[in-house]
Amino acid sequence: MTDPTLDRTELTTLLSEQWDAIAALVADIDETQWRAPTSLPGWTVFDVVAHVAGTESWLLGERPPPHDPTIAKTDVRTLPHVRNETAVLNEIWVDRLRPMSGARLLAEFGETIERRRKALAAMGEQEWAALTQSPIGQVSYGRFMRVRLFDCWMHELDLADALGVRVEEGGRRGELAFAEFLGSIPRVVVKKGGAPDGSRITFALTGSLARTLHIEVAGRAGYVDSFDEPATVEIHLPSALFVRLGGGRTSADEHLDEIAISGDEELGQRLVHNLAFTI
Repeated sequence: MTDPTLDRTELTTLLSEQWDAIAALVADIDETQWRAPTSLPGWTVFDVVAHVAGTESWLLGERPPPHDPTIAKTDVRTLPHVRNETAVLNEIWVDRLRPMSGARLLAEFGETIERRRKALAAMGEQEWAALTQSPIGQVSYGRFMRVRLFDCWMHELDLADALGVRVEEGGRRGELAFAEFLGSIPRVVVKKGGAPDGSRITFALTGSLARTLHIEVAGRAGYVDSFDEPATVEIHLPSALFVRLGGGRTSADEHLDEIAISGDEELGQRLVHNLAFTI
């Protein structure tokens, strides 16, 4: 059965709206705000937008701009937050675009996005379904674009947090991005959180993406509609915090007043302190 969250028309429309949301956040900021730090190690507001622009340029088959010889060259592999080849490529794009002004970057971002819109509009269903390499392995191009929606949505939240403004985190864009995010959580609770076999874990989320998630560990972890027995641990927290913990943007210690754990307290604490999984 075709996954309805990978519908080409809807997903390309939402990606386009997502890019517009990013542009709107930075449209009227000054150069000082462009250089404000974000929750991402080493990255400013400028760098986040440069990263999105660079990734979309790469998807158009383009290479990073040449290094400006008048500026000291950075060996991005030595940066402490660079742990894999994807991060190396990300940092090269950001580093090469960093000498621009914020206004020039925004213009460059707009031009790149227009070309990406045209490229996606020209794509047929066969190309959309074709296998391609992505940050999560070889998947259909459509699934890759849902990963892109998630990445860009997360970066919209990064920008909003850095600039001290609120954005709508729900809606259809948020729902599809969150669907991509949620796919990794069962694996994370076992691999990073150490949830033992037989565990029954409930995340009760409030806020824009409110829902109750039941995860059962039975050989492997997966979502279930309900448990036959009481949950081993139940964790209540806002969806906004859940996303930021999973994205490694903050730590549970900074938000203990927003997290309530019932049942196995030790397991619950271990889980909320080990949710981060994005690169």
